[in-house]
Amino acid sequence: MTDDGFTITDDERDYSQYDLEQNPFPYSPVPDEDPEVYCGQEHVAEAVSDTVSTLLASGKSKHLVITGKYGNGKSHTLKYARSLVRDREDVLVGYVAQPGEGFLDIYHEFVYDVGFDRVQKIAYEFLASVAQDVTEMNPIGAAGMKSLIDEGEVLLSELVPTAIQRLSDITKFADFARAIIHMVYEDTNLYAWQWLTAEGIRYEQRKEMEIHSALDDDTMGVRAFTSFRNLLLELGFTGVFVFIDEFEAIAQLSNTDKQATLNSLRHLMDQNGSGLSLLFACAPEVWQNVMSEYHAFSERIGNEVALQPLTKDDLTDLVGNYLQTARTDDTNGINPFNEESLNLIHQRSQGNIRQVLSLCGQAIDQGVEEGRHEVSPELVEQALSS
Repeated sequence: MTDDGFTITDDERDYSQYDLEQNPFPYSPVPDEDPEVYCGQEHVAEAVSDTVSTLLASGKSKHLVITGKYGNGKSHTLKYARSLVRDREDVLVGYVAQPGEGFLDIYHEFVYDVGFDRVQKIAYEFLASVAQDVTEMNPIGAAGMKSLIDEGEVLLSELVPTAIQRLSDITKFADFARAIIHMVYEDTNLYAWQWLTAEGIRYEQRKEMEIHSALDDDTMGVRAFTSFRNLLLELGFTGVFVFIDEFEAIAQLSNTDKQATLNSLRHLMDQNGSGLSLLFACAPEVWQNVMSEYHAFSERIGNEVALQPLTKDDLTDLVGNYLQTARTDDTNGINPFNEESLNLIHQRSQGNIRQVLSLCGQAIDQGVEEGRHEVSPELVEQALSS
């Protein structure tokens, strides 16, 4: 379609001249939800692995902050780490894109990322554990419990009083217990979900579930989060991972709100000495400020690892790994790039991962358009000036 000089087409580019099925480099170098390729900084991978493995192996809480300048791979690292654990049945994983205006926003984003279906499944799992004690049935997991209820073989009225009392004892938060149990009722589960995500519901809706409090401040958020973790540990989960990205956004808060947010996170860590791992991504200058001014919080983290600009060897590995995801043959290495073009990319990007990926993607497209068999330094220069 052509109009006033614009040409719009849905024809796909043909990358077969490079033995590639597609351009493997992202046009907008924002990390995928489940990245296939990690940026390859071994010291960072080791620190993340140690933090994650500590919780998985021992159940003990351990936390980590990953620092790095803009474009050096903080979000990529968090999302890659999340992809390694999110499919495990014995942990719950939540991603928080940025901390918002306080801890309640962090809590909201965490529960929202976990999702309605998973929280409802957890509610059914808890009811199954109760049913095994108070009925003659032996439901296995959430699906078995839901089936028995749907078929009328177990009545909710038989289970709910005991379930609420037992969960209240476990969490020390009766309103949280009622909200979790109401996740299995068709007529109130959306109200329960709104309460659990701290979205706020009307008094009449809370009254229908016999919930007396509003989940509307940081203190209540910490209490609800801890209650959730206690429920998970009761069900045999190893623990909870929370990945908090763009933590440097707290610098934009007022001093009062920043202090309140950091205090709430500190209380959360203090109240959850087991079964919790927080991993933060933060700009180094903001983290330095936090360490110098908010000792009580930063000392709870204990571990920091810094992402550095890519070395030339790191860059070569990264480019090779991305190319490998789109190869149509068995070749390895950096083809269609050559050493000179990668040297130029390294020099001009100063090892910034985001710029490296963007330049590589543009240079490959430039080479395809011009029918070049190799991505030369000249093509990289054209990509830089485009």
